[in-house]
Amino acid sequence: MSQSGRGVSNPSYALMQGEVHVNDAEGSWAMVTQRGTRNMMLFAGALGGIVAGAYGVITHQSNLAREIIGLPESDPPRADGVYLPDGSGPVSRGERPLRFAMLGDSMAAGLGVDTPDQLPAVMSAKGLSEESGRPVRCNTYAVVGATTADLAAQVTAAISDGTDVALVIIGGNDVTSRMTIGSSVNLLTAQIRRLRRAGIGVVVGTCPDMAAIKPIPQPLRTVASTWSLALAKAQRTAAQQAGAHTVLLSEVISPEFVQRADELFSGDHFHPNAIGYEGACAVMLPALCAAAGIWRSASRSGMLYS
Repeated sequence: MSQSGRGVSNPSYALMQGEVHVNDAEGSWAMVTQRGTRNMMLFAGALGGIVAGAYGVITHQSNLAREIIGLPESDPPRADGVYLPDGSGPVSRGERPLRFAMLGDSMAAGLGVDTPDQLPAVMSAKGLSEESGRPVRCNTYAVVGATTADLAAQVTAAISDGTDVALVIIGGNDVTSRMTIGSSVNLLTAQIRRLRRAGIGVVVGTCPDMAAIKPIPQPLRTVASTWSLALAKAQRTAAQQAGAHTVLLSEVISPEFVQRADELFSGDHFHPNAIGYEGACAVMLPALCAAAGIWRSASRSGMLYS
């Protein structure tokens, strides 16, 4: 207690090691506070300038990346139909097929391929047919440019068409449109649950790592990569909890695209080419077979699928 009878709980009391009276401490604290406020204001001003500058750089780079990548000149080809175990198709005959649906964005739609047989939906349908020994009906609901917010309409169509197993590839446009990870994951979870309630097996191919997209300049590419990796992990956790199988594309495919960009990307350097899609479909097929009940487990390697 001081001579005035008030407790000295002032920070300056500790600073001065108790060698001042309360009135001196209050005066010292006022000086410290003023100096601290001035310093904080200077720091905030400097930080604001840095943030504003960084935001300006990233905004400029976003516009530049969009210009380099450009808009698609046309939609990807479509080749929906029934595919047979011998690889032939699409055909219009045969026993009741396993109904497979492809949902999601431009990667699910196959933007970047040249011919229908290179489409990821077609390659996946053929893989399912070969493994099951049954005809597989392929239906593509994926839309170029779709975000997770657009998934509901695709899910409604897939359920209406009596789908048995669905592959969902979504998330890249969520990153580029700056949708929050929480919003993206909540929307995805809701649609997975709708599919599962309808008795449909679900596989989610998570958001790829944006580090592989060379047209996105630095530092924007690092920001996009960090965001996409965080989204992918959140998607995996949420999808598994909602009853879906998952393939973490950012770990099993994206490193190859980083190392072999010239071989695996299409002409826009943003979407895969036929070789890139073939690799992606190969790593997702085990999970699809498990979701469709063809295989008991997708974890043949013990690491890639869940």
